[in-house]
Amino acid sequence: MKKLKTVEQQYSFFSNQQYKFAEFGLMSAQTWVDDPKRLVFLLARYKFVSKLVNSTDLVLEVGCADGFGSRIVAQHCAKIACSDFDPIFIKNAKKINRRIQNMSFYQNDFCKKALKLPFLPTASFCLDVLEHIKPIHENKFINNLINSCSPRAKIIFGSPSLESQAYASETSKRGHVNCKTGKNMRETMQRYFSNVILFSMNDEIVHTGFEQMAHYRLALCWN
Repeated sequence: MKKLKTVEQQYSFFSNQQYKFAEFGLMSAQTWVDDPKRLVFLLARYKFVSKLVNSTDLVLEVGCADGFGSRIVAQHCAKIACSDFDPIFIKNAKKINRRIQNMSFYQNDFCKKALKLPFLPTASFCLDVLEHIKPIHENKFINNLINSCSPRAKIIFGSPSLESQAYASETSKRGHVNCKTGKNMRETMQRYFSNVILFSMNDEIVHTGFEQMAHYRLALCWN
């Protein structure tokens, strides 16, 4: 590619090959085209997770979809293993993230089994996953996630609130079978973890305000 000659020369590096090949994934592209502001909310959730992991952490993500937001966490940890139960998403995630050296991708259904990785994760997270898990499968899902990690791993769950479903799209409602109130979310996590800290989120803002007005919930859990 011919090198760009921008008016301000410090921007000429935009012609570098790594930027030429940057691309959206299946889900992130649809979001960008149909509702770009939602991509801001999605990436803010990943940024929140990135602030809770350390540079030495070995991280497991459950439900990565196309892995577009996972890169934010990859910037802040040693390694990240991204998993999804859908082989279409895993194939796409591998493609769009093929140049990110500390990212790996695995197909796994945590409602059926734990995931054995080449390393033992010291941190894990799942964003926009728990609401898709039928209540009858929730116990197995959470236990398999826990059993995939180090006993002292910190685990972060993010999910739309039950209160938000009055404003959800019909497409979202079809998949959202397990949304929770703040009380329900805390009680659920306390069955598996000694320590649970609950946060609220509206748009891209994380806060500790009035729980019933939260559109989204984030739970930081550890034993």
